[in-house]
Amino acid sequence: MKHPIRSLLLAGFCSGFAVGAVAKTAEVGQPAPDFTLTDIAGTTHQLSAYRGKTVVLEWVNPECPIVQKHYNRSGNIPKLQKAAAADGVVWLSINSAAPGKQGDYDVTEVATWMQRVGAAPTAYFRDPAGTVGKLYGARNTPHLFVIDARGTLVYEGAIDSIRSADPADIARAENYVTATLAALKAGRPVSPSATPPYGCSVKY
Repeated sequence: MKHPIRSLLLAGFCSGFAVGAVAKTAEVGQPAPDFTLTDIAGTTHQLSAYRGKTVVLEWVNPECPIVQKHYNRSGNIPKLQKAAAADGVVWLSINSAAPGKQGDYDVTEVATWMQRVGAAPTAYFRDPAGTVGKLYGARNTPHLFVIDARGTLVYEGAIDSIRSADPADIARAENYVTATLAALKAGRPVSPSATPPYGCSVKY
C-alpha cells in the first residue's frame, strides 16, 4: 500500500527532487571514470589508485532530509561505512553542491558534522564545480555507486528500496548497497545493478 502523505512529505522535503538528465560518462558494466579530488584533510586521492579494492561513491548533502534520515536520525550510513571498512572497502563521500548552495559546508563545518553524526568514510570530498558529480551523473543525495576490484562500475542508484524520509522504513527496506557488497564478496552477480536514486537533487 502506498503512503500518499509520506510521498508528499518526501517531495516537500526535497525541493528539486525531480531533475533533468545530467550528462555523464559512467555506465554500469563499464570501467568507472577516473578522477582526482582532494579530501577535507588536504590529501589528494585518485580513484584508479584504489584498483584491487571495492569502492563505494556516495553523494552527500548534510542538509538534505533524506541524508539526515540515513545519518543523524538513524546512524544507518555510518554503520554501513564502518562495516564496509572492516571488509576492506573504500568509501568515498562526495559533496557536489555549488558555492553558496544548500549543504555547501566548508572544511570546518564538514568536520563538525561528521563528528556529530558519526560519519566514517575513507574520505570526504568537496566538489564545488560539480565536475565529478556530472561525470558520474549524480542526481540525488544520497546517490550511490559501487565499483569492483577490477575498476568496473557494478551498481548505481538508491541506497535502499523504500523511498521515504522516515527512518522507521530502513529496517523494512532492501539495502541495495549492502546486497551489492555481499554479492561482490561472495563472487555472485550483482542484482539489481541499477535503481532510481531518491533524495534531494544535487545542488549544482
